Amino acid sequence: MPSKIEDYALLGDCETAALVGLDGSVDWLCWPRFDSGACFAALLGGPENGRWIIAPRKAVKRIMRRYRDDTLILETDIETAEGEVTLIEFMPPRGKASDLVRLVLGKRGKVTMRTELIIRFDYGSVVPWVTQRKDRTLCAVSGPDMVVLRTSMLLRGEGRKTIGEFTVSAGDTVSFVLTYGPSYLPVPAPIDPMAALADTEAFWRDWSSRFHGAGDWSAPVLRSLITLKALTYRPTGGMVAAATTSLPELFGGERNWDYRFCWLRDATFTLYALIGAGFLDEAKAWRDWLLRAIAGSPEDLRIMYGVAGERRLPEYEVPSLRGYEGAGPVRIGNAAAEQLQLDVYGEVLDAFYVGRAAGLPAEAATWALECALLRHLETIWNQPDDGLWEVRGGRRHFTHSKVMAWVAFDRAVRSVEEFGLSGPVDHWRMIRNSIHKQVCERGFDPAQNAFVQSYGVTALDASLLLIPMVGFLPATDPRVRGTVAAIERNLMSNGFVRRYDTQKGTDGLPPGEGAFLACSFWLADNYVLQGRHADALELFNRLLPLRNDVGLLAEEYDASAKRQSGNFPQAFSHLALINTAHNLLSARGPAHQRAASGEVMKAN
Repeated sequence: MPSKIEDYALLGDCETAALVGLDGSVDWLCWPRFDSGACFAALLGGPENGRWIIAPRKAVKRIMRRYRDDTLILETDIETAEGEVTLIEFMPPRGKASDLVRLVLGKRGKVTMRTELIIRFDYGSVVPWVTQRKDRTLCAVSGPDMVVLRTSMLLRGEGRKTIGEFTVSAGDTVSFVLTYGPSYLPVPAPIDPMAALADTEAFWRDWSSRFHGAGDWSAPVLRSLITLKALTYRPTGGMVAAATTSLPELFGGERNWDYRFCWLRDATFTLYALIGAGFLDEAKAWRDWLLRAIAGSPEDLRIMYGVAGERRLPEYEVPSLRGYEGAGPVRIGNAAAEQLQLDVYGEVLDAFYVGRAAGLPAEAATWALECALLRHLETIWNQPDDGLWEVRGGRRHFTHSKVMAWVAFDRAVRSVEEFGLSGPVDHWRMIRNSIHKQVCERGFDPAQNAFVQSYGVTALDASLLLIPMVGFLPATDPRVRGTVAAIERNLMSNGFVRRYDTQKGTDGLPPGEGAFLACSFWLADNYVLQGRHADALELFNRLLPLRNDVGLLAEEYDASAKRQSGNFPQAFSHLALINTAHNLLSARGPAHQRAASGEVMKAN
């Protein structure tokens, strides 16, 4: 059985990622990219679907782990009755090949260790052909894939796995290097594991040195930033929403999706988080990825793309994997890529606006593309869509979608007014005002004194917390205050915010999910905008302890089971943490900056 979601730590080389549990088992690794087939898929099945464990042979008395300061190098202290060892694990930034390095350092006494390597390509379904070369290099090959293991320890085959035992004394270091390469090319050259450790530490420390700091929250904010960097596909600048697929939003349920893609909904949040922390190169890389991905006909705009900008992300199920703790089906790809979500137009226009305001250099073609998107949005904003949460229960007039359509035209108007760009600004103002009027008339329920999920219903939705954050209305507006109060009454569970009421079955899926962590941070942002600083601080300090022992967050939190749930680690959760910290620290935090345009719309 796999570990609890919160018991995993992240390793990565800025092109793919691995999850390793407290028990020393690497249960998830996709090679060569985040969205490639997994060669370790025990996370979604069992050991027979691929894993690599290094652990003491005898019972463990104590485990303590941490990331080496300002890096993605994991250090785990393991104590047994025999003595103590430290397991150091990392993936060097990608060179000619991709490597996973695991070092066992003897600290005290003599500890007998064991290793078990089970490689299964294509999500645990393909058993490779394994051979050992004269230099004792172990090679596992199947189809286009090759994985190579180098170690000085004596290993042997047993069944369809590779195992070994070894003793580590104080002062000893035993190294294992697992390397991926295409099977049709020569075996990747070996690396010096200790030199790779030094190089990897230097890479991460140099990157982290650009961090501007976040006061008392510098440590959790920097850990979140490092996590986001690890989730970024360095060749293109695209950031995946999570390193995993099909980790359930509800344990035992069917809300299991593939998040190893790049969502446009993250665009503005990402830019604010990176720019505010001082990482302008990463912000520009993300903005440039966004521009390349959406280039083309406006009607072809997708809500998500592959890490290189791929548009076709067909969804299929893998019946050979039983799912995390039996939560099936396991899905690869994401059919939501074909949905219509009007909010992405607002996210794109807002992201480009934020980039201009931050002084990021841009190409002249960017504004032409934005104008083309607006011409198309003008023809479709009044249509129903599938909404921010990608529900599969049919299209509706989602209030948040209309608000973000308003954002698209608002940011275009501001770009003309503030940056001297050319466009039909009077026409855009007219459309902006029309959308605003419609939302205030049809998306607001006077009986509840709250905005609602979609036109004509009484259901609430946590996405409505973004209304003041994007500047649609000021946080002090009675309708905004009423919406926040209604969400506090109806969508909070055990002190955290749910996205919407899934028990009613209106989203086309079985009911039930945990609290959505990003939405809980958004509530704290609303408190900041309303001047309720003490409430914001109290909620933020309630959210921070939900991070696991190495500072990572999943998508959701099951307060009843006191467990993290959903895909892991989740970029949206970490983006929200970073931005809320900045909001609490500064009167010009992301929420204040993004909300600035709301003052002009008070009268509607």
